[in-house]
Amino acid sequence: MASLKGHFITFEGGEGAGKSTQIQYLAEALRAHGFEVVMTREPGGSPGAEAVRHVLLSGAAEEFGVRMEAILFAAARSDHVEELIRPAVDAGKIVLCDRFMDSSRVYQGVTGGLEPEFINGLERIAVNGMVPDLTIILDLPAEVGLSRARARSDDRGTKPDRYEKEALAVQEKRRDAFLDLAAREPQRCKIVDGNQPADAIAQEIEKLAFELLDGAEPNGTDRAEAEPS
Repeated sequence: MASLKGHFITFEGGEGAGKSTQIQYLAEALRAHGFEVVMTREPGGSPGAEAVRHVLLSGAAEEFGVRMEAILFAAARSDHVEELIRPAVDAGKIVLCDRFMDSSRVYQGVTGGLEPEFINGLERIAVNGMVPDLTIILDLPAEVGLSRARARSDDRGTKPDRYEKEALAVQEKRRDAFLDLAAREPQRCKIVDGNQPADAIAQEIEKLAFELLDGAEPNGTDRAEAEPS
């Protein structure tokens, strides 16, 4: 199994959904089965993208408007894809990413009010064909996630970031947008109840990941179709 070509799995959801915890759990499970795993995040993941991360999450770009923020996210994503994600997948590794293109669709598109044509154009350039093989959407009530995110900031002695500080109504709208994405792309996007115990969530995600790895090449191509007879 470990000799299969690499795969790209992304984790999405609102603030405090538990993405980073579940990525760690899945990475451990995959490594136990002999896979090489790369864990990464957005914004960030590559040196160029990490430089943009601080600008975005600190709110330094907020005064320039959501359109400029979307452009910065796309620039960071392009660097991330070409410098880290694509080379790792091409090398046969499993890339697990905390947020990717769907976050831009939801945060800058739906709640940012940007035109779908603008968001789609940026996405095509930034992703450049590197569409996730599987996207896990961790779903839970927005008030629960926001409470978790703010408690996490308190524990670290840091202020809520650019997005954690936004109103509950905005967070609810994002939750609905992620669910809508899953409804529109059910083959790629799988909803997992993020309000369960962490171990139960991990088991559900593990099952989804191993189903992907057992029967498909990257981007949904069936191995039987991909291999010459």
